[in-house]
Amino acid sequence: MSGRLDALTSWHADWSGLRAAVLGLSVTGFSAADTLTELGAEVLVLSESASEEYARLVPVVGARLELGPLDEVPTALTKFAPEVIIASPGFAPSHPVIRWAQEADVALWGDIELAWRVRDKVVRADGTPAEWMLITGTNGKTTTTQLTATLLTAGGLRAAPCGNIGVPVLDAVRDPGGFDVLVVELSSHQLWYIGRSEAAGQLVPYASTCLNLADDHLVWHGSADAYRAAKAVVYRNTKVACVYNKADVATRQMVEEADVIEGARAIGFDLGTPGPSDLGAVDGILVDRAFHDDRRNSALELTTVDELRSVGLSAPHIVQNILAASALARSIGVEPAAIHEALQGFTLDAHRIQLIAEYAGIRWIDDSKATNPHAAASSLRAHPGAVWVVGGDLKGVDLAELVAGAGTTAGAAIVIGVDREPVLTAFRRHASLVPVFEVTPGDTGDVMDRVVELAAGIVDGEGTVLLAPAAASFDQFASYADRGERFAQAVRAWIERDGS
Repeated sequence: MSGRLDALTSWHADWSGLRAAVLGLSVTGFSAADTLTELGAEVLVLSESASEEYARLVPVVGARLELGPLDEVPTALTKFAPEVIIASPGFAPSHPVIRWAQEADVALWGDIELAWRVRDKVVRADGTPAEWMLITGTNGKTTTTQLTATLLTAGGLRAAPCGNIGVPVLDAVRDPGGFDVLVVELSSHQLWYIGRSEAAGQLVPYASTCLNLADDHLVWHGSADAYRAAKAVVYRNTKVACVYNKADVATRQMVEEADVIEGARAIGFDLGTPGPSDLGAVDGILVDRAFHDDRRNSALELTTVDELRSVGLSAPHIVQNILAASALARSIGVEPAAIHEALQGFTLDAHRIQLIAEYAGIRWIDDSKATNPHAAASSLRAHPGAVWVVGGDLKGVDLAELVAGAGTTAGAAIVIGVDREPVLTAFRRHASLVPVFEVTPGDTGDVMDRVVELAAGIVDGEGTVLLAPAAASFDQFASYADRGERFAQAVRAWIERDGS
């Protein structure tokens, strides 16, 4: 069986009759099932639940769907005797079905490995498939992925942001229009599945980056070391540029330890003066000294902090994202002028340091996407003295270091979420001078209505209220987007009441 799987490294290989099980039926699971049936495989999809649309479409595309509990190995799976299992990213290494697959020596792929194997379905004019650029990190992945795709497009390349950003890589690979570059955002979960594979067809990215590293998803991975090891996979087999954060020692060590293609360069970025293989800033000017013929004596200007400020992109962590994206774009030849022009028209996603309103001297900032301490720390550094709205599902992460560091700069804190006590304890121990308020589930009204009323009363005169929870949202909200939307709605409702 392994010999057959090793040969499946092309869309045009013989996939017919391959018994493939797909775990999970979200957008990723459906894309895998749809791809495999198109290839001629025999496909069984197993999921605890499914939307009405996907449940209807699975048999339409030619796969079989089994819905039900997956807290133990389903009989339908063992009877099917799969040759390969394609797992959606939510399935942790400790999941019973994943453990069964490993013990039974069943090949275990993620959707990313499947996409890499069939990447030649649509090729470029020279007959080769699109290059891949890989992006990961604890914070800033989506922004950097969007930025990179925007810069590549400005440079005349057909580029698609895909992966963990919400568009399955398999959908991008099968797009009949084709692309020159796929900019692939990867979660640590997806990287864990890639890291397991030593088989033929493993990824060879054109360029790659880990933007930063801080503890996250520790329950899923089992330890901080396992989380770091998964993130480090992003650099494996890189051909041209390994882009790392000079301000984050862990990312440099990843590059130093990575097994890359001979000739790949290590390219650093940070907010300081760049060395000859770096991108950085000099007197408020973002410059490239890495991809420049005379890089030892001069630098190429990309943009200025003042210009970025005029379009809302001057927060320090966003500037770092811009430098990382610029490094990736420059590695494939995008000119500085194209980067400069593209940045003038780029806008951040909703819920990423988004200004909701400015009224009566109060700036209301929605950074609901700051779902971990690293992201929240970046927001706090960009908005010192803000009333900080913090808390939610901590996912096993300790906020003590965040509170003892960036948290001490907050003007006050409003703690939300079901898991509040660890946050309150962190403030008592490490930031006792910061006034702390608590919104409990039993408080009258919606959580965010109460947050906004509290915050408006705390701010005396001018100030900023910052939603940067440093936690997941699922304890009280449907998603980080739902959390941000309800915050924005509460702000607008408060303004309307105050102004009437």
